[in-house]
Amino acid sequence: MDLSIIIVNYKSKAKLINCLHSLSSADFSGINYEIIVVENASGDDLSDLLTPFPNVRWLDSPLNLGMGGGNNFGIRESRGDFILIANPDLLFSYSSVKQLYEYLRLHTEAAIVGPQLLNPDGSLQYSCARFPNFFLPLIRRTAFGRYFPSLVNRYLMRADNHNEIRVVDWLLGACLMVRRNELFENGCLFDERFFMYFEDVDLCRRASLAGKQVIYYPLAQLTHDHMRDSARLPWYHAIINDKLAREHLKSWWKYFKKWGLR
Repeated sequence: MDLSIIIVNYKSKAKLINCLHSLSSADFSGINYEIIVVENASGDDLSDLLTPFPNVRWLDSPLNLGMGGGNNFGIRESRGDFILIANPDLLFSYSSVKQLYEYLRLHTEAAIVGPQLLNPDGSLQYSCARFPNFFLPLIRRTAFGRYFPSLVNRYLMRADNHNEIRVVDWLLGACLMVRRNELFENGCLFDERFFMYFEDVDLCRRASLAGKQVIYYPLAQLTHDHMRDSARLPWYHAIINDKLAREHLKSWWKYFKKWGLR
């Protein structure tokens, strides 16, 4: 098996259907592949999708394992030499999967490759960034961001050319392709201490530590119908009222506890 595509679903059935339709129209010529959908104990009934998508393998997780854990669950059941981590809110272009696969297959110096992500209106979504410093998440979530826009702009690489292939610090985990076992620890790709958020930053940090490249590959373009849910409320309200924001802040703390103030 050449490629396994892992999609973790959590209350995203409508977007998942669109994602699977886009994959069914994509170019997989010369690639022996499988698609695995993990229903991450969200309560979505996906039984009516078995007939329209007969080539998909459906897995039910007994517990909500988070993003990293849900993907690890699917990876353990997969067979591909290469693994594509994909969110259900993606729409794949015809050639995008094959472009990512061929790049990583031919460039052994790279451990991770990710595409250019576009918003539904066709505008650029900033999906590659520099490693954050300790205060960056707080600056982004508070009014301080208005006074230090250069810090946020540098972090998101807004002044950089997003139409050229380049080595970056980290890529948004909505769509990442890796080789089986290359960045695995104890049989897992993702560190499950990060229930949600920062699992992608951590993975790319481990690639850097291993002397491998993380590649932003804008020739492959996908639409990402994404809402930044963790930033819906100011941090001082979110800590009390918003579960996703609390998970974001918890992962932020765990990340810097693991890696230090670097």
